[in-house]
Amino acid sequence: MQRSVEGAAGPRPAVPIARILAAAATAVALVVPAGSAALAAGPAGPTPVVTRAGLDPALVAGRGATVDFVEQEAEHARTTGTVIGPDRAAYTLAGEASGRRAVRLSPGQYVEFTLPTAANALTVRYSIPDAPAGGGITAPLRVTVGREPARTMTLTSQYAWLYNQYPFTNDPGADLLHPDWWITECSCVPAATTPAPVITKPFRPHHFYDEQRLLLGRTHRAGEVVRLTAPTGTAAAWTVIDLLDSHLVAPPRVLPHAVNVLAFGADPTGRRESADAFDRAVAYARRVDRTLYLPPGTYQVNRHIIVDDVTIAGAGSWYTVVKGREVALDTPAPDGSVHTGVGFYGRDAADGGSSSDVHLSGFAVEGDVRERIDTDQVNAIGGALNHSTVDGLYLHHTKVGLWFDGPMTDLRVTDTVVADQIADGLNFHVGVTHSSISNSFIRNTGDDALAMWSEATANAHNTFDHNTVQSPVLANGIALYGGADLTVSHNLIADPVREGSAIQIGSRFGAEPFTGQLRITGNTTVRAGTYDLNWNIGLGAIWFYALDRSIDADIQVVGDSYLDNTYNAIMLVSDWPVKDAVSIGNVHFRDIRVDGTGTSVVSARTAGSASFANVDARNVGAVGVNNCGSFHFTPAGSEFGLTDLGGNDGWLAPWLLPNTITCDDRPPVVPPPAPTPW
Repeated sequence: MQRSVEGAAGPRPAVPIARILAAAATAVALVVPAGSAALAAGPAGPTPVVTRAGLDPALVAGRGATVDFVEQEAEHARTTGTVIGPDRAAYTLAGEASGRRAVRLSPGQYVEFTLPTAANALTVRYSIPDAPAGGGITAPLRVTVGREPARTMTLTSQYAWLYNQYPFTNDPGADLLHPDWWITECSCVPAATTPAPVITKPFRPHHFYDEQRLLLGRTHRAGEVVRLTAPTGTAAAWTVIDLLDSHLVAPPRVLPHAVNVLAFGADPTGRRESADAFDRAVAYARRVDRTLYLPPGTYQVNRHIIVDDVTIAGAGSWYTVVKGREVALDTPAPDGSVHTGVGFYGRDAADGGSSSDVHLSGFAVEGDVRERIDTDQVNAIGGALNHSTVDGLYLHHTKVGLWFDGPMTDLRVTDTVVADQIADGLNFHVGVTHSSISNSFIRNTGDDALAMWSEATANAHNTFDHNTVQSPVLANGIALYGGADLTVSHNLIADPVREGSAIQIGSRFGAEPFTGQLRITGNTTVRAGTYDLNWNIGLGAIWFYALDRSIDADIQVVGDSYLDNTYNAIMLVSDWPVKDAVSIGNVHFRDIRVDGTGTSVVSARTAGSASFANVDARNVGAVGVNNCGSFHFTPAGSEFGLTDLGGNDGWLAPWLLPNTITCDDRPPVVPPPAPTPW
């Protein structure tokens, strides 16, 4: 979530991994003729370990996005390097890794994966060091696949490595940005402390990882070996490999009868700026009511392309790349932006505009955003888009992948990948209604991966369905800030790193109240429930937070699974200054499974109530309910009450009901065992 002050998709059937692998094998037969030299087998490698969000795929069947790649974590591969982790702490390389483990390579070392299915493309998630004064470095990574000659990827840390307090800096030597803020490192306000505390620099390094994609030029068989080597002589003292995604990418899409952007002077080599050519092509395609086609190539575009009543289709996100530099503006824009950059924007509803009938598909947007400036409109997709679709995009290195300022209605985002953002992945902001994102994959955002923020005007009837979220560095996997009749269903959310949860229901950031019904159904969270540095406590995998006002909408949490929780599975909390003025109620949990908590199943630090039916838990690290209420500790018990509707096993003992005070502000953490089939 961007912080300036501090007809929905239906459920998808579960897709077993065996079907995915079989489909991939069938697809390769269509891409490469049988007997082709492209399928010549290389040397056999170790047995591949396929995961989803670092887990056995069977544990998350039916949850998250169905994607065109297969994930392999480096810690399960063969390596001459060193496995780092597990670690749940912020500001560590292992803590930000998928699955909280990775492999560190010194120069000359390698990690080796075996392709579990046919593949013609790879994505490598990695980290290399920053430059001593910040700004990043580049370093080679040698890639060999089967018997093919080695090729070199040029890794970069120019889009990683942020430091200090919000909104962060690229300078590792910077003093505290907010010395008047309380920090956990000294349990003090540094500017008000005598003697002044010594704060280690760099202060709070984070956002370590990036990813890079590579087309292999031909299709390789399952069983061939992919070796990633940090070559001798590299400028990187170390290279951390987190995971490898192996893809089977379809051939480029061709639209021979569409309007072609090349006819308007666009340069597919990327050497010349093509923004004006894009504008001319968009205007013509709209006038003649035909699709605008972006053929394979890299197009340099260094500002927004305004879109309205137009369809733009690329050859596929691996082939058509719209790439731009971040450009400083001579004077700030009316919206406060001090930069512009590549992006496709609907008209601004706040200026009396907004766009409709915009359809974007089949291309990548590669930005150049390396710092967080919240007033900047340097997002890949933005503005207001009514009755529109976004499908099959790859959005990389922008501030926010998709940020929509309403009022607007009826937007569908599908099958889109958002990676390595400075802030959010997607945000429905201000009066977005009847809109959704589904079957999309979001990894390594610098803030909330998916958010709905009802600032000033309520969002309503929106859905986040069947998405996969991995490793948001700050804040939450999925966050709802006010709104009416919202649905979060069948998502897979893994590894939030700091000051957030997998799912947050928050009355904060000036949001309108929650009204109607909130449906949180069929989601799985993994290794969630992070440590909040401001409160100095552990959170829950799902986190209800009353700050601006009480939360009292009809909230139904049904069929979720909370796996391997770092602290609590469920947390309900109000901030100390407002704890006697707000409450959280009308929350109903049913058919929930909790497999592993470092502390409790439920932590209540607020007034209010919740009901529980068929909530099963095992491997619970502390008392089942850590009930602090509003911290008055009255003879009548806690100000938070629990209603037992039956079928609750492994955590809700009779003596905890209805409101026994069991408050332990910071209970010892007992790391749970790895999740297993129920």
